[in-house]
Amino acid sequence: MKPKIEIAIADDELLFRQGIKNMLEADTEITVLFDAENGQDLVQKLRSSKIRPSIVITDLKMPELNGVEVTKIIRKEFPRIKIIALTSYFSKPFILNMVSIGAVAYLAKNSTPSLMIKTIKEVHKNGFYYTDEVQRYIENSNLNTQSAKTKSHLDNEYFTERELEVLKLICMQLTANEIAEKLFISNRTVETHRKNLFVKTETKNIAGLVVYALKNKLVELDVEL
Repeated sequence: MKPKIEIAIADDELLFRQGIKNMLEADTEITVLFDAENGQDLVQKLRSSKIRPSIVITDLKMPELNGVEVTKIIRKEFPRIKIIALTSYFSKPFILNMVSIGAVAYLAKNSTPSLMIKTIKEVHKNGFYYTDEVQRYIENSNLNTQSAKTKSHLDNEYFTERELEVLKLICMQLTANEIAEKLFISNRTVETHRKNLFVKTETKNIAGLVVYALKNKLVELDVEL
C-alpha cells in the first residue's frame, strides 16, 4: 500500500480547522496526524510527537505564536518538514515574506478544495508548488540580492547548458526520474546537476532553487505550473 501524505494543521478557528481536516482525510492519499490551535501548540506537538508530518499547513494570524514565527522555528528545528501557508492575507508583501523564510506554497483561505489537494500532492512530490500569481510576485520581487545574470556575464560557463535544462525541468515540477527520462541521462547525473545548482545559487532546497531561478529569470516557463 502506498504510504499516505502525513499532514499537520495549525489554525485558531476551530470550525475552519476541523473542516479542513475532514476535507483532507476524505482523500485516500492524505492523513492528518494532528491539528493545533495556534503556533505554540503546533511547535509543542511537533517536538513531542514520535511521528512527525511531512507537511504543515499553517495560518498566518494566530495568537501566542503566528504563522511567520512558527515557520522560522520549523525551518530551524525540523528542516525536512515542508510548510504551506494558508491565510486570508493573499497580498504580495505577505506572500514574499513567507516565501523568503521558507514556505513552499501559499494558499488563500477561499481556495477551492481541489486546489488545496493539488498543492499538497505537488509539494509532497516536488517540494514546492507556486501558482501563477505567486510565481509572478516572485519574478518581480527583490528576494535575491545576488544576480545570476551578472555572474553569467563575468563567467559564461557559470551555469552549463545542461544545468539550465535541468533547472527548467525542476521549475516545471518534474521529478528526478522524469528529468532523467526526458534528457536521456541517469538519475545519478540529474542529482549531480541538482547539487551543482544548489552550490552555485547558494540555495538549500528545491523551493529556494525555484525562487532563485524565477527571480533571476534563468528559465522561461511556457507551461502553466
